[in-house]
Amino acid sequence: MANKREIVKLAIESRKVPYVPWQCDFTVEAADKLRKHFGEEDLERVLDNHFLKLGSDIGFFTDLGNDRFRDIFGVVWDRSVDKDIGIVEGYVLPEPTLDGYTFPDPLAPRFFEDIPEKISKYGDCFRVFKIGFSLYERAWTLRGMENLMMDFLDHPDFVRELLHSIADYNITQVKEALKYDIDAVYFGDDWGQQTGLQMGPCIWREFIFPELKRMYAVIREAGKYITIHSCGKVDEVFDDLIEIGLNCFNPFQPEVMDVFSLMKKYKGRLAFHGGLSTQKTLPYGSVEGVRNETDRLLEAGGNGGYIFAPAHAVEGDVPLENMLAFIEMLHNQNGYKEKLK
Repeated sequence: MANKREIVKLAIESRKVPYVPWQCDFTVEAADKLRKHFGEEDLERVLDNHFLKLGSDIGFFTDLGNDRFRDIFGVVWDRSVDKDIGIVEGYVLPEPTLDGYTFPDPLAPRFFEDIPEKISKYGDCFRVFKIGFSLYERAWTLRGMENLMMDFLDHPDFVRELLHSIADYNITQVKEALKYDIDAVYFGDDWGQQTGLQMGPCIWREFIFPELKRMYAVIREAGKYITIHSCGKVDEVFDDLIEIGLNCFNPFQPEVMDVFSLMKKYKGRLAFHGGLSTQKTLPYGSVEGVRNETDRLLEAGGNGGYIFAPAHAVEGDVPLENMLAFIEMLHNQNGYKEKLK
């Protein structure tokens, strides 16, 4: 029987899988509900998730007190309401210039020092080096979203310099990560809103696409998988992303995209990770509704090309019974139960 690492690879390559693999994430509040229910602090032992997350993701935070935290790029986050990430406070780049700003060290030991230990402990998992806020999001957290949107039009050369510098930082970090026995590099970068790209497809292709192409090329040349997270309706650029090497897309929101038609359309070209509604079904639906939607996704993904997950980290307003409903269905897949014997 294939291990979790091998099954995820089969899914990404749109090949037949013994069962649909999964990687489910939860916010602080939702995770606390599950820990209390299962009486287990380590949720990975309970969930049996299929990914091993490596690297820093969004970046390490320094506790400044009073629910304020500073990330590695110098951005201060207010976590008084949003306990997981927070809300950006102020501007690191108040003017459209990088003069006087120094990027953090992409090769700092803390990004890599625990990778060998984690691989040794969770060697059967699919190994993903994560870079969150990997381009556009990193830019707007430094500059401010409204400022950056105006900069696309008023200061395009600055935007190109900023995005190029962020991509250079990421490429340096990726090259170091590729020295380890990893399977994929994950880039988190939300471009979408409910109705389409935040900056529109023309600006995306002019500014964002060239830097994505540079970053993806490094991973493609190393023979590893490329997976991204981008919230909202971004399917208008799927073909562009496939062209430069994307293998797997997350979070696959059913409220803004027809997940089942897209799975058919891109079968063999792009795998999907996500799809269970976190805006409607999980917080407001019944247990039966959660089971029905989960069943449809598992059935659609049975021939590969799909990794199950809620369409975002499960929020604290989701009833415990709804979380348990999809977890139980994942663990009751015939192929998975056979693996446990």
